[in-house]
Amino acid sequence: MSDQTWPWPTGSATGIGSLPGTDIAEAQRIVLGELPALPHLPELPARGPGADLIGRTGGLLAELPVELYAARWRIAPRPGKDLRRARDLMERDLDQLAEQAEEYAGPVKVQAAGPFTLAASLELPLGGRVLRDAGAVRDLAGSLAEGLRGHVAAVARRLPRASVLLQLDEPSLPAVLAGRVPTESGLGTYRAVQSGDAAALLRGVLEAVGVPTVVHCCAPDVPVALIRDAGAVGVALDLGLVTELDPLGEAIDAGLGLLAGAAPALPPSAGRAPTSAQVAERVRRLWDQLGFPRRRLAEQVVVTPACGLAGATPGYVRTVLAACRDAGRRLAEEE
Repeated sequence: MSDQTWPWPTGSATGIGSLPGTDIAEAQRIVLGELPALPHLPELPARGPGADLIGRTGGLLAELPVELYAARWRIAPRPGKDLRRARDLMERDLDQLAEQAEEYAGPVKVQAAGPFTLAASLELPLGGRVLRDAGAVRDLAGSLAEGLRGHVAAVARRLPRASVLLQLDEPSLPAVLAGRVPTESGLGTYRAVQSGDAAALLRGVLEAVGVPTVVHCCAPDVPVALIRDAGAVGVALDLGLVTELDPLGEAIDAGLGLLAGAAPALPPSAGRAPTSAQVAERVRRLWDQLGFPRRRLAEQVVVTPACGLAGATPGYVRTVLAACRDAGRRLAEEE
């Protein structure tokens, strides 16, 4: 383990992705200011369709156009205005990133929906989720891989001195594996995807994109072993939802990095945002429970909020990102 290198600096912190508001220039300024060691490309879902997780990722798909129909995203026969809007928003975001971070020389994180969350959300042209058809899921994964490869290349062109870290958001993965994704009628569920098949498909996407990738899942029952088997460099999860320590410990021991969601994504109902000391202590406590030496903590762990921050106030966002950043520094100083 001691000779393993990580695609992030020791003692770093980052955000999960989403922020409140509609001003991408301001959002990017906040991220670059508060998270200098591992900034990310902000997502602003308040801008509407095409800025949401599924529409934004749908805009990246290669040769598989999407459209909005009855407020849901579905595979479309041809490109249209919805796809154009999603792509325009992304282009604007990348231009803003280039303008503000042109000389940046460290790792930068970009986020997209993973293949299973996409398959559980996108609809087929004739109805039903892509998840109902195993062949369609494979085609979707191939389109996603090709689209993500192009997206990563676009980021690398704009930030020639930076290295790209990809985050695949898979909030639906536990439900897909457990056969809990409901059909349209709500009377049934789609057949569960086997763990081995899921790992193989996810591995295919990661290998095709070809950059270090973390898989984020802010649901209970995160399939940590599957994520490790798929070749991810790390898993991002909400520490408040971790109930089984053994699978996480085994994966970390085998070399999986951890993006530790240690600060609440929304302000606590009573009281203020956590301090950096409280955030650091939360990460430290988990690490000690897992029984790993402290010297590895700041190298293998990145401090993050528990999930996206789209529902928070701008003031809370700055406070919580600063707390995560300073918590990462505290952990590094303890090495």
